[in-house]
Amino acid sequence: MPDFANACAYLNGLQKFGIKLGLEQVSELLLAAGSPESKLRFIHVAGSNGKGSFSAMLNAALRGAGFKVGLFTSPHLISPRERIRLNGTAISEADFSELVFLLRPFADKMLSAGRCPTYFEFTTVMAALYFVRHEVDWVVWETGMGGRLDSTNVVNPYCSVITGIALEHQKYLGDTIEKISFEKAGIIKAGRPVFCGRMPDAALKVISEQCRETGSRLNIFEDADCTDLQLELSSGGCCRQSFDYNGFRVKLGLAGKFQRQNFKLAFMVLKHIAGESGFPLENALAGLENVRWPARIQFTPDGSIVDGGHNPDGAAALTESLSEIFPGRKFSIIFGNFADKDTEQILKILSEYAEEFIFVPLRGLDRRSWTGAELSAMLRKVSNVPCVAVPDMEAAMKLKVSARRLITGSLYLAGDALRMLYPADEILNI
Repeated sequence: MPDFANACAYLNGLQKFGIKLGLEQVSELLLAAGSPESKLRFIHVAGSNGKGSFSAMLNAALRGAGFKVGLFTSPHLISPRERIRLNGTAISEADFSELVFLLRPFADKMLSAGRCPTYFEFTTVMAALYFVRHEVDWVVWETGMGGRLDSTNVVNPYCSVITGIALEHQKYLGDTIEKISFEKAGIIKAGRPVFCGRMPDAALKVISEQCRETGSRLNIFEDADCTDLQLELSSGGCCRQSFDYNGFRVKLGLAGKFQRQNFKLAFMVLKHIAGESGFPLENALAGLENVRWPARIQFTPDGSIVDGGHNPDGAAALTESLSEIFPGRKFSIIFGNFADKDTEQILKILSEYAEEFIFVPLRGLDRRSWTGAELSAMLRKVSNVPCVAVPDMEAAMKLKVSARRLITGSLYLAGDALRMLYPADEILNI
């Protein structure tokens, strides 16, 4: 039987090929694998923020309606198995390894010809193969970065969803909202419906133009009120919210105002699919009570909160939600982030909610992260909140803190924390 450690080592070796925007390599590998993507029904999801939580909602709702659902997301928190889930359960080590070694000869042949699939391209093909094998009814298919040239954009989806647009990955996607919107809008396919979350007018203009060119119906986000809101913080560390929306009483297993925005977009998509497929919408909505998405305002058993708010929009959404759940409260914030993120602006947003900062560098990764000294200097430009730098997450968690811990910044930092606080299966399976 193929070995999981060796499979991961092979995949990690593909990291040296970095990020390659384009569809040629993934298309070649898919063709060699028998074109599994042609046998699947996809909901293709792009966006700067919220696409992971949104995808988790669709996964839970479609399962609630009785469907078998494949979910492909990235990045992972503690294991690459998280990227490929069937009905919420991460792919097994055995199946993961078998798929790696099934595809490896094709990838090696491409390498010998002077080209090789990247890590993300390889796992994209693995996911399609896995979902075909298990004859899923729906695939919730999250882009990695951008959309137009993202390796997931080899599919002709049932519908396309763009959760929101913000400045991100400017080295690859462009330095304006319009340029980034053009890349995200690349997932729009001829005649396929498009659903958009709340976004700047400049972004919506670009997406609207793409819909006109492709003959795709654009469904624009309606920011109707969620009324009679109730929050429940359970003894097990979960925070659920319930509210009335469009004639339904909804129970949502994710905390925060931002998740209600994601829900409204999910409602639009589910209403459309229910109308076309003939299943009761209320069954799908009932599934949302069971939605889980690790590291998104996640309350841990020790009372900490973990959230991967790695850019300014994510930090703003986090603090808005914390203000709702804990009005007037401040936090001991454990923070680390990559050096290619607009971290000074994130610290400015978070500092209003900080009793203190504990800065942690990110270890063992190819990308450079900010050091504790750099983060401290950055904080001094925007705030006088006390701070301390520590060498790693283990040291940060041992420190005596003056308020409830909030662990945020990079998703990799969140993964380190969750690895310490939970058995692996509680992160892998949702």
